[in-house]
This record gives sequence, structure tokens and C-alpha cells, in this order.
Amino acid sequence: MTKTILIATDFSLESLDILKKVLKKKHEQHDENKYNILFVTGYDMGDSIRDLLFTTKSTVFGKIRSQAFCDAYSIINNKYPSLINKITCDIFTGSFQRTFNNYIEAAAIDEAYFSATKSRTLKKNQFEITNYLKKNKHVEPQEVVTATTEFIPEKGRLAEVFL
Repeated sequence: MTKTILIATDFSLESLDILKKVLKKKHEQHDENKYNILFVTGYDMGDSIRDLLFTTKSTVFGKIRSQAFCDAYSIINNKYPSLINKITCDIFTGSFQRTFNNYIEAAAIDEAYFSATKSRTLKKNQFEITNYLKKNKHVEPQEVVTATTEFIPEKGRLAEVFL
């Protein structure tokens, strides 16, 4: 059976720790399901007609998502091929709880996870969707504690995925 997991992210390597912990737990439980992983962040498109007409998801991802993030989730994808069906990234551009509830329902989200740490590195126009996630009426989100060590030599690099 295929299920969908939403992970609230800022598209940093640290946010991939949520995915690693969730998949490790499911692997240890010998979960038979396949999962569609959906990384979501909030993005304010602004009020400019020009921006609204000519901004695409790919240009937004070019601004907020690094190549290291894409490489890192490919590594995780290769580590758990029996659990992952596909990994996708998306942006939530709404500003109301009702809109977020509709987004959750339309994406057919079965599970949702977010990080407890507040050390997010949001880029320009990004916003946190955790409050929307906590108040949604379709899925009970689960908080994943990601312990960050103050000093690790691989901090912010692709090698951090292997820790």
C-alpha cells in the first residue's frame, strides 16, 4: 500500500534528519508500505502582478533549495528503496488555515512530521508551516526531535547525511 508523508522543511540538510529518523523507525518495524515523501515549505509569492504571472515553482526552488539538499535526499532514497516510492518537494503559498487544510486533503497526506528545533534557516519570502500543520483537521502531526551537536566538522555539508 502507498501512503503519503508530509515533512515541514526549510530545505536545509538539517531538515533531512527528520526523514532519516522516520525511515529508520519504519525500517526497524519492518514496514511493508511504500511512501511518497512530500517536503513542503511556505513561500510568500508577494503582491506584484509580474511576480505572480512569471514566477514558477522551478524558479522558486532555484532560490530556496540547494543542490546539496537534492543530493542528500537522493542518498536517503537509495538507502531505503523498499520504503520510498518517490520524493517530491512543494511550496505552500496560502495564508489561511482553511487553505492549508485543503492542501492536506488534496495531497492525501497520511502522516505529517515537523522538527522541534527553531534554528531554521528560512530564506527570503519563506515562512514556517508548522503552525498550520499543528492546527490542521485531517492529520495529526508528529514532532521529531532532531538533536544538533554544536560542533561537527560536516555541519552544512553533504557528509552530514551519513551521521
